[in-house]
Amino acid sequence: MRDFLVVGGGVIGMMTTLQLADAGHRVTLVERGECGREASWAGGGIVSPLYPWRYSMPISQLSRWSEGFYPELSLRLLEETGIDPEYRQKGLLYLRVDDEARALEWAREVGKPLERVGADFLYAKEPQAAPGFENGLWMPTLGSIRNPRLVQALRARLEAMPKVELREGVAVERLLTEGDRVVGVASRDGQLSAEHTIVCGGAWAGQLLGTVGIDLPVRPVKGQMILFKAPPGLVERVVLMDGRYVIPRNDGRILAGSTLEDVGYDKATTAEARESLHASALCIIPALAQCPVEHHWAGLRPGSPDGIPFIGAAPGLQGLSVNAGHYRNGLVLAPASTRLLVDALLGRTPIVDPEPYRLPA
Repeated sequence: MRDFLVVGGGVIGMMTTLQLADAGHRVTLVERGECGREASWAGGGIVSPLYPWRYSMPISQLSRWSEGFYPELSLRLLEETGIDPEYRQKGLLYLRVDDEARALEWAREVGKPLERVGADFLYAKEPQAAPGFENGLWMPTLGSIRNPRLVQALRARLEAMPKVELREGVAVERLLTEGDRVVGVASRDGQLSAEHTIVCGGAWAGQLLGTVGIDLPVRPVKGQMILFKAPPGLVERVVLMDGRYVIPRNDGRILAGSTLEDVGYDKATTAEARESLHASALCIIPALAQCPVEHHWAGLRPGSPDGIPFIGAAPGLQGLSVNAGHYRNGLVLAPASTRLLVDALLGRTPIVDPEPYRLPA
């Protein structure tokens, strides 16, 4: 029997599996589709909440820990797999921030570099930014990662680890119990057993936990994005305005996002969203009008109350833990939230107080 069974092959599930395998445990990772192809693939890869001063302390604690982890993880995965997750730390420019005073106060409180900059600085950093801005906010430490490459690298690393068994294309239907203990899962392809089961099912986590009577308030929230094929160097850093953003990649491509839609499990793209995202991107970088849109897609975020993830043991059942409900910040919080859970599973000192993330009784 395996030590751990991880359900859900997104960035949360794969990082959990990697840490457990690094610690010497035998882990099966089961994913209904292909690992890393849901929300982890669909997001933008900014390694920070968009407006971090607007979030509660539980989210801020996890995000600060995670930000410092990504450079190390990116280098490790490149060395071990040959796949470059393309971590870029080139900073972020905020345009038209309504609560600027609160942002600067937050930065002083947490010791985060954030400063008000004038037009000369702003356009020196991003000459193609929309004209007419007299000032903005500048966060030099913000990084971004090319999340499709990140999940490709994580999957390749796990596939090469002898203690990891990857089971893709396996749709888990329900959790299996014996008395008050979860002993594994039932799937269309049979049963899988382990000493401990971990649900990292993203927007689908609540459905699976419902099979054992746990009502977890996690729901799907659709987000749509578009990708411009732009020449390298047109945009060098993340630029954010009015809740929309552009994110450059090393090859010049530029992502623009994103929508927030409460439409259940519908992942269809819409012409309205494409037009809205295109207009927002051009408001930030007018030169994108000359660049074709190469791709348009949608993903489902695991929405939760206040965006605070549920991390820890399931109440009333032994052998079951959960890591779900990260809403817009799954990739941002993944290193810290998975480390927090693995610390609990292995009896190690937690990196932060686990209490704010406990599942409701």
